[in-house]
Parts: sequence; C-alpha cells; structure tokens
Amino acid sequence: MCPKPGREREGEERGGSRSNPRPCTLPALRSHCQARALKAMGPEAGSAGRGQPASRGAGEHSGEALASRVTMDITYLRAPLAFLLLPLVVLGAPTDELHLTEPAPGTCRRCCDPPDSSADAPPPPSSHHHLPYPMPEIRPYINITILKGEKGDRGEPGMPGKWGKEGPRGERGAQGQKGSKGQMGTAGDPCKHQYAAFSVGRRKALHSSEGFQVLIFDTVFVNLYSHFDMFNGKFYCSVAGLYYFSLNVHTWNFKETYMHIMRNEEETVILYAQPSDRSIMQSQSLMLDLQENDEIWVRLYKRERENAIYSDDVDVYITFSGYLVKPSLD
Repeated sequence: MCPKPGREREGEERGGSRSNPRPCTLPALRSHCQARALKAMGPEAGSAGRGQPASRGAGEHSGEALASRVTMDITYLRAPLAFLLLPLVVLGAPTDELHLTEPAPGTCRRCCDPPDSSADAPPPPSSHHHLPYPMPEIRPYINITILKGEKGDRGEPGMPGKWGKEGPRGERGAQGQKGSKGQMGTAGDPCKHQYAAFSVGRRKALHSSEGFQVLIFDTVFVNLYSHFDMFNGKFYCSVAGLYYFSLNVHTWNFKETYMHIMRNEEETVILYAQPSDRSIMQSQSLMLDLQENDEIWVRLYKRERENAIYSDDVDVYITFSGYLVKPSLD
C-alpha cells in the first residue's frame, strides 16, 4: 500500500529533513503504488518494463494485468485517502515558516510589555502545526481580596510633634449672659484696729551683768489691744505706720547709765549719762516708721562698764511709752 503522509513526516522528524521530500499528492501516490506492484510481480515484470526481449502477447497480457491491479489498488485506497486529504483541503498544508505579523502559537506575552517588545524578544521555537486563526490571549487575573488578611492591632502613638507658631489673636467675643448669684462666703478676719498705744513702768533697780539684759517692766499704765508683751518686755507692731517712742530713767550715783532702744536686733538710739555724785532723770525719744510684726524693746549694756538704773517700791522712776501717730496707707 501507499505510505501515508503522516508516516513520511515522522520519518523526516526522526532521521532529519530529506534533501528532496516527495509531495503527498494523488499522482505521486499513483506512481509509488505502480512501482511497488512491479516489484511484487518479480524480475520478469521488471525486465519487461525495462525493455528486455519478451513475447508480445505475454507483454500485453502482463500490462493489462498490471493496469487492472493498479486500478484496483487506487480504488481501494480512494476512501482512506479522502479521509487523509480532507483536513489538508479544509485547513491547508502545514508549513514550518512562521507568519511575520501574527504571534507564534504557544508563546506567552505579558500584559505589561510595551507594544514593540516583540522586536527585541527572541524568536519563538518552531512549530509544525500552525493554525490560520490567531490564538486567544490569556491574561491571568488574581483576586486581591482573597489574599487580604485580617485587620491588625492598633499601633502605639508616635512622639508628639513640635509646637507650631502662635496664631494671630482672634476677635473679642460677644459678652455673655450674667450669671446667677453665688453663695455667701465664710466670715473674714476681724478688722484691724487703726490705733496702737502703750505706757509701762518699772519699780525695781537694775544693775549690769556679764551679758546684755532686756529691760522688763512690772507696771502697766496703758496697753491698748495688748500690743505690749509684759512678759518679754517688747512691743509688737500690728498696725504699720509712724510711731513715737520715749524712754525715761533715773541714774545711779557714781555709776554710768548706758542703754539702747532696739528695733528687732538693731540699735536705734542710745540713752547715756556719765557717772556723777548726783542722780538725775535722763530721757530719750524718737519716731520710727514701723512695719507689721516689728519689735521695739530696751536693752541694758553689759558689764564692761559699771552701769545701773535706779528705782524703788514707792515711786516709779523708769517709764517706757509709745503710740501710733499715723497708720500706713498700704
């Protein structure tokens, strides 16, 4: 029988391409079948066909038999050949040359490639089966929502930023409504008395000792609002302002009198009398601008000099007085 076109191409693929492949057409198949029939009849038919001497009758008989056999073979092969040649008639003969304008089948092209990227791409591998219509372009699609995970935890707050520039001052707003009356507050401190005065005396004599001595008084003449402390011998200022003070003492015979009127811990004025054979009354006075909580007192000097003041239980020889002249405006 005549070899089928598929077997001939399989031989080409296995053994390499032939130099002159025979086209699989109807005349070619007929010639091939005649050659195979002559070969099957033996050397007599072959020699007769090559022109060797033989009888004319035998040659004509053999020729008719050969023609009859070829016609039967062709008739027998017509139905299978029709099935083999039908795809070639409909689709065309396969070719190894690729179309220049259409992409080769089986090749992939990315959707992100530029339109002219086919010129730089390497040539696709040769294919023996080529369709006359272009293959559909397949572009994969990935649903991102499927790959999306669950929402994560909230992160820690970042560092505070720098302070911005101070903006312009806004316009004054409208006056609000008057609020309701509040509750009555607690009672305040009692009002300060804008008066201060004291006058005290001493009925005992006093001699100097190793240290300084505070002159303590034992008789009260005036002590307004108890601003003079009889136990400490000091006047405590509770109303700031201008004050007048005076000190009167009786000296001792042949002894020195040396005393100071003190403001807090500072010496302000001195009362002094030299030793004499007679005792006399000695006095000192001054005005001071006091602040609240200032202290005024009298101090007897220590025994570097023999000094003393005189008094007795019958009369009062030593007095110390003071009063507020004008309170401060503050």
